[in-house]
Amino acid sequence: MATGKKGKPTYFNAIMGVALVLFLIGVLGWLLINGRALSRAFKEDLEVNVDFHDNVTDESVNKMQAILLKQPFVREARIITKEEAVKMENQVEGGNMIDFLGYNPLFTSISLKLNEEYVNKDSLNKIKKFMLQSNVVRDVTWPNNVVDQMNSNLRKIGIILGGISIVLLIVVIFLIDNTVRLAMFSSRFIIKTMQMVGATRSFITRPFDLRAFINGLISGVVAVIGLWVVISFANAQLPVLKTLTEPVLLTFLIISMLVLGIIISMISTHRSVVKYLKMHVDDLY
Repeated sequence: MATGKKGKPTYFNAIMGVALVLFLIGVLGWLLINGRALSRAFKEDLEVNVDFHDNVTDESVNKMQAILLKQPFVREARIITKEEAVKMENQVEGGNMIDFLGYNPLFTSISLKLNEEYVNKDSLNKIKKFMLQSNVVRDVTWPNNVVDQMNSNLRKIGIILGGISIVLLIVVIFLIDNTVRLAMFSSRFIIKTMQMVGATRSFITRPFDLRAFINGLISGVVAVIGLWVVISFANAQLPVLKTLTEPVLLTFLIISMLVLGIIISMISTHRSVVKYLKMHVDDLY
């Protein structure tokens, strides 16, 4: 590490090096958070259709809607009448189903949107079994292939990103440790001189630990500012990302970046000081 005019070590390179690796892990963390939010958005947008028998009354449909809205798995329950259903079908097909068939073959239904944790094969089958207990319900359907494919893809993406996160975290710890140790190299003679004049270990390590705390905090702040710039730019280019924001998780990520920078900087600095205290003077050259 370069030294200043008075022989004191400068920490700029160490601070920026630590900030860079913290920034990289912050960006990956943000991608993971967005991936989780995107997964939730996909799952909660899935529609489950509860079809009723043709002779069901409006009162029965309304009662079923009220029952469903009280269930923990239901996020939204919207009634679709036979008339609304045929209008929607006509818009999709670009024709008139009633004119073609002479009658309306569709059923009154309730379109359900579920909470994220219930959008999987086992939970959907249990929900179907629960609703078919009613004698007014004709069938419960959802796009099976979409659910299976979505859960499979999200699981693969989660495993890949999780693996990358673990590898990157190990690399980050290694890089920060080496960056800090290189920064301490220029202080090895100062450390040894203080020991030779009778200073205790705690007296010697205290100012370096404090300096490490400050440097780690500065690195974390710089990394957080860089991450915030990236997030702001991404939100400006893709406004839909704002709807996926997870404030609690994002706050946790920012705090983690600051804490990680401080802890690793302090541990690495303390280790380096102790290392030079244990070395013989001739080994310092």
